[in-house]
Amino acid sequence: MNDTRPPTIDPVAALRWRQRPHTLEDRFASAWLHEEVARRMEDRLSWIVRQPRNWLHWEPVRGGLSVHQQLVQRYPGVPVSMHAAIPEEAAWARRAARGPWWRTWANWLKVAGPTAWSPGQSPTVDLLWANMSLHMADEPLALMRAWHAALNVDGVLMFSCFGPDTLRELRELYASLGWQPPAHEYTDMHDWGDMLVATGFAEPVMDMERIELTFDSPKRLLRELRELGRNLHPGRFPGLRGRGWHQRLLTHLGRLADPAQGGRLRLTFEIIYGHALKPERRLAITPETRLSVDELRGQLQRRRN
Repeated sequence: MNDTRPPTIDPVAALRWRQRPHTLEDRFASAWLHEEVARRMEDRLSWIVRQPRNWLHWEPVRGGLSVHQQLVQRYPGVPVSMHAAIPEEAAWARRAARGPWWRTWANWLKVAGPTAWSPGQSPTVDLLWANMSLHMADEPLALMRAWHAALNVDGVLMFSCFGPDTLRELRELYASLGWQPPAHEYTDMHDWGDMLVATGFAEPVMDMERIELTFDSPKRLLRELRELGRNLHPGRFPGLRGRGWHQRLLTHLGRLADPAQGGRLRLTFEIIYGHALKPERRLAITPETRLSVDELRGQLQRRRN
């Protein structure tokens, strides 16, 4: 598989999104749908029998911070770290995860609060939790390689993202009006599975579900869509829209009304869930094989086990 950027993601727009603090109403917060997906993904951890010795929460604010306490309760006493691209967002997430000062003091002897995690500087982990971030990456293979590097051998990656049926009603509406796409295209779960294997993961397991959300007004629909991300499509409208176009948009969004839902506006979201293992490195059969001291030590330790 070629290491190329997805054809419908503008890398400049993706960079701006990564560098923008994720705030809702001028405060750090997670989108409701991302929180719900995180809750459903947490249920899937029941499939993982092996308990991690440590775990990493990747982009906790954007992915859903409320589930963090559920994960802490699932793995009591297990050290946890957090990684976020924006330092202010990472610091706020760690403070929020520690909770009120009285709870922090009451629990400080039991387990330390989450620590900051940096690639290449922090210890590798047994579980990496990455909720709802992959579909916004302009270089998904590079992101998967970063996840792979963060894991111990036999460590588990758990992730979720949007699938290609997401916003299909809105896409059809825009196409019927001759407008540019309202969002970039999302990758199929089978392609994600191929990419996982290409970046060194093993035994990827993928599944998906469709969630239908309804909204009581066009303004509410637009507000909640802004919380989920941005349109990274290179063919999106390049300038600013006027008030006249905005009013036309609100009018046309009325066509999404579903009589079966009492006239509320309906949108489909396809959610992809995946998990995969980081396998032991396989030694190539060649006249000469070079291993680092750490790799050699790990090979010998695993053979003893």
